[in-house]
Amino acid sequence: MTDRRHTATLSRTVLATAIAACLVAGCGVLPGDSGGSGQTLTVMTFAPEGTKATNMPGMTGMAKAYERWVNSKGGINGRKLRVLTCNENNTPSGAADCARKAVNEKAVAVVGSYSQHGRAFMAPLEAEGIPFIGGYGVSSEEFQSILSYPVNGGQPVLLAGAGHQLGRACTQVSLVRPDTLAGDSMPILLNAGLKASKIAEASDIRAAEDSADFSAQAREALADTATTGGGKGKEKAKGCVTAVLGERTETFFDAFRRADAQNKRPQISSVLGSVSQSLVDRTGGKDSPFEGAFLTSWYPVAADPLWDPMRKVIADHAFGDDGVDPDDSGTQTTWIAYAVLNEVVKRFKTGEEITARKITRSLNQSEAVSTGGLTPDLSWRYQDMRAVAGFPRIVNGRVTFQVVQAGRLVAQEGEQTMDMTATLEQAPRAA
Repeated sequence: MTDRRHTATLSRTVLATAIAACLVAGCGVLPGDSGGSGQTLTVMTFAPEGTKATNMPGMTGMAKAYERWVNSKGGINGRKLRVLTCNENNTPSGAADCARKAVNEKAVAVVGSYSQHGRAFMAPLEAEGIPFIGGYGVSSEEFQSILSYPVNGGQPVLLAGAGHQLGRACTQVSLVRPDTLAGDSMPILLNAGLKASKIAEASDIRAAEDSADFSAQAREALADTATTGGGKGKEKAKGCVTAVLGERTETFFDAFRRADAQNKRPQISSVLGSVSQSLVDRTGGKDSPFEGAFLTSWYPVAADPLWDPMRKVIADHAFGDDGVDPDDSGTQTTWIAYAVLNEVVKRFKTGEEITARKITRSLNQSEAVSTGGLTPDLSWRYQDMRAVAGFPRIVNGRVTFQVVQAGRLVAQEGEQTMDMTATLEQAPRAA
């Protein structure tokens, strides 16, 4: 009996030692790890659909098209890709539910998703070690969590870029933005860009995120940006109005146009995601009220040949899904996020089991990932992090400047691609 107890004790000691060694070495599937067979990789993409505020059906649609395309080519290094999609309903509970579904389905990553409720979805993912790759960039947690791997600079660089763009044309700026937690950081970020051009801070005009009537905000914006005398160079200085309201941006500018009875026509502006090529087409093309509008984006203009591979995948594998618009910034972000996943997975050995923690380790330690020129090469090592207060995980601060011209979004003449990191580093903490 004594020998049996001694043998059992010795066996438990050996087993405990082996598990401890495995934890240190990172072998196998750890407790709480998201795993699978090693031959099928499960990932998730979530975004709001059918809500009264911003909807991003192109993100989940692009994810499914990518799944069909990559599997038609034999998967990623022989591994079949399984893409789960989830409607986060633009609510904290919906975002948390999607994250928990990713955990329950043993997803190895959440890829190319949209939610402004970062606190709700990041906590469940962090608890299970699931990386969040290439989110849209609308929540501050995407630039704070050590398990988030952004492919763009999100709202921070867009707003700072808009400030730079407007600072060259305006003496007064009004910002119309949602009265939400995510919207509260917008004035600080826009003002950082304006400050670089020595322009006064913008008027901060709040609006209900799901409002159908922006008449009051339109009148306030028009009053705050009345055309002024004087000038900048040879041009008469004037006021500018920028609205960042997601899908409600169109509704605001419709109210703004009606409020401008005296035809003062101040410069209008927005960011990609709130205004898109499809919106310009739908509202009249070259006769659209957005003609002449300034826009900031993270990416090259939609007509750039760099997007041709994405367009072909959409044409061949989206199966007529009208929600998958190649000109939409959500669709584009999802394409880039999956390109990152593809490159990371290819770095694993044939037959090696891939888990969430292994993908995280690769993202933290590997050399930069190429996105085919759509962004700078991306790397999320410690030395790649930036000293941006509230947004330390911004590794890509690049913006492009565009203008609506003859009904098309084109590169703004005289404006080059710009990295807004230095501007943001000098801004007050915004989140």
